Amino acid sequence: MTQVSYSDSGRISMDVIDEESSSNQRQSDESSDDKDAIDMIPVNLNDQRHNRNTIRTMRPAPLEILNNVKFNNTRETPRSTIKGFLNLPNQTDLKFTKDNLKKAEKQLKKAFLEFYHKLALLKSYSFLNILAFSKIMKKYDKIASRTASKSYMAMVDNSYLGSSDEVSKLMGRVEDVFIKHFSNSNRRKGMGILRPKAKNERHRVTFSTGFLVGCTFSLIMTLALIIRERNILDKEGRVLYMETMFPLYSLFGFIVLHMLMYAANIYFWKRYRVNYPFIFGFKEGTELGYREVLLLSFCLSALAIASVLANLDMEMDPITQDYKGITELLPLGLLLLVIVILLCPFNIIYRSSRFFLIIYFFHCFFAPLYKVTLSDFFLADQLTSQVQAFRSLEFYVCYFGWGDFKLRENSCKTSDVFNTFSFIVAAIPYWWRLLQCLRRLYDEKDAIQGLNGLKYFSTILAVSTRTAYKLNRGVVWKYIAWITSAIATISSIYWDIVIDWGLLQRNSKNYLLRDKLLIPHKSVYFVAMVLDVLLRLAWIQTVMNVTIFSLHGQTVIALVAALEIIRRGIWNFFRLENEHLNNVGKYRAFKSVPLPFNHDDDEDKEE
Repeated sequence: MTQVSYSDSGRISMDVIDEESSSNQRQSDESSDDKDAIDMIPVNLNDQRHNRNTIRTMRPAPLEILNNVKFNNTRETPRSTIKGFLNLPNQTDLKFTKDNLKKAEKQLKKAFLEFYHKLALLKSYSFLNILAFSKIMKKYDKIASRTASKSYMAMVDNSYLGSSDEVSKLMGRVEDVFIKHFSNSNRRKGMGILRPKAKNERHRVTFSTGFLVGCTFSLIMTLALIIRERNILDKEGRVLYMETMFPLYSLFGFIVLHMLMYAANIYFWKRYRVNYPFIFGFKEGTELGYREVLLLSFCLSALAIASVLANLDMEMDPITQDYKGITELLPLGLLLLVIVILLCPFNIIYRSSRFFLIIYFFHCFFAPLYKVTLSDFFLADQLTSQVQAFRSLEFYVCYFGWGDFKLRENSCKTSDVFNTFSFIVAAIPYWWRLLQCLRRLYDEKDAIQGLNGLKYFSTILAVSTRTAYKLNRGVVWKYIAWITSAIATISSIYWDIVIDWGLLQRNSKNYLLRDKLLIPHKSVYFVAMVLDVLLRLAWIQTVMNVTIFSLHGQTVIALVAALEIIRRGIWNFFRLENEHLNNVGKYRAFKSVPLPFNHDDDEDKEE
């Protein structure tokens, strides 16, 4: 079992493990001028006394040992969850099928990788301690005008702190076993897996992002000029366009805005050294940086705005009036393109990140059948801020499935089925979070998860009553919506600031904040708290029916949804910062690497 913490020690690159400085060389360096800047932490993996080319042949274990071996159930699946709930046995016999052996090989490979990385960190820790001691002795000699460092360093070199031959030998043995069994004796391939190189930034990503940013702003300016020159705002079909086409295209606006906020989160997480790849459980070297996320977001925004321009131009141009049916299909085509790229099985367009998103969305969809991890609940929280996007998807189905899109006519707003699904679509992201809280309450027996579940239940009531008021416009529904929304807002604000962010602590050394902070400017936390409260109150517009600058109702709805996405982006940074510092979710303070097999020894049981 190996343990991993949230500290920055995981940032030590494995490709700098090449050679170890001898004690004589270190002593000569001490007598020279100050060289405080250390760019690498050398760790020896090539112990000269360890012959890598000779791997000892081990006598295979007797077959009788298989009678006491069982597969460990290390992964929660819907099937195992149901069996556990019904008290059914998950494992009866040892079945060496191809799937079981493949899973076992994957788990053993992961265990070897983690073990090797922790040995490297232990070696680096030893070197850092020696380096710190040598710096201290160097300062002491300079201040006291003595030469005591040589004798003291000799003692340190002969101690276990300075001599890590056993660790080097163990690392060599791990390399040999890994190369032989997991890389088909290909040393270059095996060492490439054990010591992956740091991910290099690509100039073409930066160039492509800048190019797409220019295209996006150019298209926005073109769209504004076309609307002004052709007086589209004064046309008779303006209201019909806002009721039909605007909800279709606003979906992409919500997605792009959320991606931009996520890119900003990644930038600031990196700047303040929040170890987000480890917290989320990304596969090493495959996590997206903020440049890649910006590239994808501006690519989608450019395509969406280009689709809007094509739609308007083909509709206004008399030559292309006959192709009106095709123009109405442009948003649907763009949506299908996004779905096809997301589900594409080929290794293009960041496949590992796409599959990571699909897997955890699958976990959210089938909550509570999967054990809840931080990535599960984090994604579900993002979905709760995309309720309007879910409603846009509902409108896609109604408009293109049952409406006459060629004539831009539909009866979605008057359909009882559509209105019924409006309640379901608005509540389903919060329902997923509620089920996740209940699953954690069942697994961890933690009462705070029950309270969190009540918070999401109150939000479900608030969203449902606001939807009912929007459809019925009754006085009773208005008061019910006010009461439920106020309760949900108060509980959500308290949970955001106190539980998720860990702020407003009275006994903290930082007034009304927490003891550990990453941002040096404390005012940022107070501004974030105020913004969270204000943005949480955006629902008031849906109950008060406030008109803003004579904007269309769909535009106001989109603005309110955008404010919620921005609030979620702010929440993301401080939530992960608190997790990084304090492990408030109790998810990955210690990461255990499970082994695929379990050996039950009868003699041990008797003892």
